[in-house]
Amino acid sequence: MKFSTTALVGSLAALASCIQAAPLVKRVSGTPGFDISGYQPNPNYSSAVANGAKFVIIKATEGTTFKSSSFSSQYNGATNAGLMRGAYHFAHPDSSSGSAQAKFFLANGGGWTNDGRSLPGTIDLESVSGSSTCYGLSRSALVSWIQDFGNTYKAATGRYPMIYTSSGWWNQCVASSAFAADYPLWVANYGVSSPKIPTGFTYYSFWQYADSGTYPGDQDTWNGSLDSLKTFARG
Repeated sequence: MKFSTTALVGSLAALASCIQAAPLVKRVSGTPGFDISGYQPNPNYSSAVANGAKFVIIKATEGTTFKSSSFSSQYNGATNAGLMRGAYHFAHPDSSSGSAQAKFFLANGGGWTNDGRSLPGTIDLESVSGSSTCYGLSRSALVSWIQDFGNTYKAATGRYPMIYTSSGWWNQCVASSAFAADYPLWVANYGVSSPKIPTGFTYYSFWQYADSGTYPGDQDTWNGSLDSLKTFARG
């Protein structure tokens, strides 16, 4: 996946220093799906569903100023295609508070409802091209920022958001934090048979394992059966 910047329509990105793409992408175990951004404005959902996809996660916002112009049509298209769907927010902890960014995300497609098809929103935490490592923040400052975002999101929806990250970025910038257990993990790790779990988490919920493949955008899997994914969606 490609890195995002504030001014660009970015997609979720695996950390370049931590993730290597495999030369050949094989479908991994679990329940298959994918994630997209403005780089895939008109995904072929019919083809994805025909090839077994069960869910899609779509970029909605970034910081407190960027709203994806393709999000609404992408989200509605996923709904019409029968896919389970969710939204993600590309975080900029160095630009504004976690609470401010959570509220912006919630106001622009990032909410969650218990309809059996909506996935909780995601905070995308990773290196940003051209920015300081770890957003220029200390571990304690990042922990506080993430909790500020998460607590604001939970107060509005009743559940914590997911965290998208890699073990390399997380272990360097956040390290072990007891609060991580409250947040479902969406881990990025390419070219491996099973993903490395960041410190503080005990297992992964979703795994992004390739930046291209059968489906549009990045290739993902839910760590379990379709029934368990439906249970997760209901909260």
